Amino acid sequence: MAQAPLAYFITFTTYGTWLPGRNPGWVDRRNNQYGSPIPQPDPEKESAQRAKMRQPEYRLDDGRRAIVLKTLLEVAAHRKWQMLAAHVRSNHLHIVVRTAEKPEKVMADFKAWASRRLREAFGEDAARDRWTQHGSTKYLWTKESVVEKLEYVVHGQGAPMAVFDYRTGNKSG
Repeated sequence: MAQAPLAYFITFTTYGTWLPGRNPGWVDRRNNQYGSPIPQPDPEKESAQRAKMRQPEYRLDDGRRAIVLKTLLEVAAHRKWQMLAAHVRSNHLHIVVRTAEKPEKVMADFKAWASRRLREAFGEDAARDRWTQHGSTKYLWTKESVVEKLEYVVHGQGAPMAVFDYRTGNKSG
């Protein structure tokens, strides 16, 4: 039986805000491996991607960030996943979570429930795209990698927005 990771580091972005070609870089299927270089900005590629969008980009304001954070914590508690840290920003979010589930399912559940709660709170259209199709799911195999990602999520994102840190029990935003 294979050893399970200690936790997952999950990142996903809001619809239309992190397009291929953007400055300061982006990740796609071709360069989504650990250690892969981040592609250089390409304004023409970004413009072409923006032209393909079905809807305007989606950003999370203070109220939306608070609802998303609250929802992440509720879903984790309900599913009996251990939320270690979360930081909801205006155009993306990072989560460190411990669970036996596959990280793709965790991400899908978080996105679905956050979308539902945003629709309820703000009367948004159910067909509104809020998130990118997938995201990043990194496996954290060592205590050091978990601590590194906890620090990055909580303190490495610039000014705090909607943040949860299990080490302090603090939730802000």
